[in-house]
Amino acid sequence: MPGDVVFVAGPKGRMLGTAHYSSVSQICLRLLSEHVEAVNEAFLRERLIEALRLRQRVVIGSDAYRLVHGEGDRLPGLIVDRYGDYLVIQTLDQGMDRMKGMIAAILQELICPRGILARNDAPVRVRENLPLESGPLAGEVPEQTSVRINGLVFYADLLHGQKTGLFLDQRENYLAAARYAHGRALDCFTSTGGFAMHLAGVCESVEGVDSSEEALRKAELNCAANSISNLAFRRADVFDLLYGYATTGRKFQTVILDPPAFAKSRSDVQSALRGYKEINLRALRLLEKDGVLVTCSCSQHVSESMFLETVASASLDAGRQLRVLERRTQSADHPILLTVPETHYLKCLILEVL
Repeated sequence: MPGDVVFVAGPKGRMLGTAHYSSVSQICLRLLSEHVEAVNEAFLRERLIEALRLRQRVVIGSDAYRLVHGEGDRLPGLIVDRYGDYLVIQTLDQGMDRMKGMIAAILQELICPRGILARNDAPVRVRENLPLESGPLAGEVPEQTSVRINGLVFYADLLHGQKTGLFLDQRENYLAAARYAHGRALDCFTSTGGFAMHLAGVCESVEGVDSSEEALRKAELNCAANSISNLAFRRADVFDLLYGYATTGRKFQTVILDPPAFAKSRSDVQSALRGYKEINLRALRLLEKDGVLVTCSCSQHVSESMFLETVASASLDAGRQLRVLERRTQSADHPILLTVPETHYLKCLILEVL
């Protein structure tokens, strides 16, 4: 049956483990354990406790973070994000969707949140023949709540915001970027202002740019909540803006590039690499000597080596020599399994112009 727990055997009959079965997805089996065992309340509780203990070790100065990261926490198909007193979960395959009531009950027992919301409006559920829907699983959940990320206040739109309310995977990269940022800064694809607000404390001025009017409205609210005065937001197409600034001779000491995923599937990789090269080329033309470029890719199908080669090619075309200050990935609350390369999706390079 769709979503059943099944035991998996190899060609010669050797047992390989326990998995969730999907009746419609291209991924028909999602391995839960390398052993043959029951996937019940006790199994889920143990995995959720492990996930909670990891976050207690790695999350500092924030009450918004990812509590369960699918395969990274050996719970494929399950996402749980914490926003202060509230939890938002996504059950993205048939097996986890059948267990969402049990998952919510265990989370209530372990964490005692004021409310748990299911944000099951992710398009990937269509591939599992699951409905797109959102609604409370426990308690009451407000449409918006305030949280602290690295000591800054952010408003999270739990019902309608990107992903489950905010982008949480750059939390540690915000701090890393602020260690090197200086002078006049340009934050491209700023969304709700994550990088921009962290840079405002160390830069002379910051300009945040995004094409989404709704995202910029939320960024303005976040900026006001933190009484930041040297940050301005602008609605524009980033590619066009970078070209226009280069044409008019505008210069910056810091540029952030954090675009949405350019490659949604393997067939998009080559066009995505062309996009990454072009946007990095345009950004490099704006940077002065000793300037800092923080450039990111969240395209799962673009590997770190591909991204490095693409940025290097852009630097050669721009005639700029770059020193690698840091090679980074997603925050530690989005754990990476060494043998599951799909869990390593975010690439972040911090580079200095020589």
